Amino acid sequence: MKKVLILPGDGIGPEITTQAERVLDAVNQHFNLGISTQHGLVGGAAIDVTGVPLPGETLAAATESDAILLGAVGGPKWDNLEMALRPEKGLLGLRSGLELFANLRPAILYPQLADASSLKPEIVSGLDILIVRELTGGIYFGQPRGIRTLNDGERQGYNTYVYSESEIERIGRVAFEAAQKRGGKLCSIDKHNVLEVTVLWREVMDRLAPEYPDVQLSHMYVDNAAMQLVRAPKQFDVMVTGNMFGDILSDCAAMLTGSIGMLPSASLDANNKGMYEPVHGSAPDIAGQDLANPLATILSVSMMLRYSFGAVDAAAAIEQAVSSVLNQGVRTGDILSEGCEKTGTRGMGDAVVKELIQALSEV
Repeated sequence: MKKVLILPGDGIGPEITTQAERVLDAVNQHFNLGISTQHGLVGGAAIDVTGVPLPGETLAAATESDAILLGAVGGPKWDNLEMALRPEKGLLGLRSGLELFANLRPAILYPQLADASSLKPEIVSGLDILIVRELTGGIYFGQPRGIRTLNDGERQGYNTYVYSESEIERIGRVAFEAAQKRGGKLCSIDKHNVLEVTVLWREVMDRLAPEYPDVQLSHMYVDNAAMQLVRAPKQFDVMVTGNMFGDILSDCAAMLTGSIGMLPSASLDANNKGMYEPVHGSAPDIAGQDLANPLATILSVSMMLRYSFGAVDAAAAIEQAVSSVLNQGVRTGDILSEGCEKTGTRGMGDAVVKELIQALSEV
């Protein structure tokens, strides 16, 4: 029996994970995948019940599971808590506790959504980028960090940006291997001209390159990469970068696809055990209103089946169902265009499940 831990989290998290779980149930039954699910608390939801963003029982359940499906964490309700107790610490704790160092964020533009992108269709049509982000190191985890008072009484915030060679090498190998399975191009993103950390980053990437002769390695400064994502995004195949740069660039890439509500992600350990979640946040302003787009979470289930369970046929069935629903013109508000049918979170889930079951019954 394969175990999946579902962590709905905060804001729109419970709504979108409910729809994703319906899709998982459908393929689990049809393909006899042998997946069992359980639920747990993380983020603000966990704080409200237990006082901490990552309860010990949640981390234990995640450790014992084969994969985790996460909704979203955070919201203004918990903004005034001290840093160590913020909802986001639950997410960071899962990543570090499970050693989920490799974050895969695909940015794929469904042809049906070309008009929903903020860029001209001719710029983004056919877009298919994979951003590989290092997830457990860099400035988000580096020590020392904090807020201190200087001798003159002024307060100063400080963080440490640090990467070891081994951390860079393992994320580099993930990226090179991903490029081998795709278009054979890898662009490493750094700030080599300013940050010593990324001088080492570039050296390690260059050292790895001869081991992957079928991959063309290039380098680009992060500020230029942000500009190029908007100017000519289809020049990229796989991009690899550190934690902070990857966080920013993947959200930029999200809008090229029409909506951040369309982007799934996978966070993997060395054995492909993973946590799967939409790239977007908890969107507390629309929580509970049946407005959120669940497709990124549904597509995260597809990634889970593909990467952690090797259930390629089930993953492909979900992806095809999503594409078919978009072909039918069914849209949530974030991807709505003229002539399409507007629906809500539940309605989009209904449409995907209906299309999925119908397609599977015809096989």
